Amino acid sequence: MSVEKKPLPKVSNYITAEGEKRLRDELKHLWKVERPKVTQSVSDAAALGDRSENAEYIYGKKRLREIDRRVRHLSKRLEVLSIVDKPPSDPTRIYFGAYVHIEDDEGQGHHYRLVGPDEIGEQPGYISVDAPLGRALLGKSADSEVEIATPGGWRSWYVLDVRYADPS
Repeated sequence: MSVEKKPLPKVSNYITAEGEKRLRDELKHLWKVERPKVTQSVSDAAALGDRSENAEYIYGKKRLREIDRRVRHLSKRLEVLSIVDKPPSDPTRIYFGAYVHIEDDEGQGHHYRLVGPDEIGEQPGYISVDAPLGRALLGKSADSEVEIATPGGWRSWYVLDVRYADPS
């Protein structure tokens, strides 16, 4: 009896220059600051003797594994990412890195920036180009309507504005 694995969803390999800098800074901090500090604390805890009941040693080793796992992930992702730092040839359409102002079917306005999946959660108002709304917005221009299926039914959004410079 075999267990079928579902294929992982395809993830975009695009990132903004700001997002790439944040990932590199995180990698540098983990490698140059955090890891040496945790390694030293594990070494100090190991010197105290019995490691089987030494909570500082056990926690330190666990934290070290977490840091190493994140360092590996960041290193691999940074190798394959493509930095998008120039606006597209048609700035009236929504592409990667665009700041969009949309209005939902209830008349409520929302401001989003289309970014890569590695940048989600860094700032409010970021939406992944891989998200259903992000995919639906790609290629649209101002005064366009976008409809997508949501768990609550079909929803509509109207594109009010498209920019590639930070509107704030």
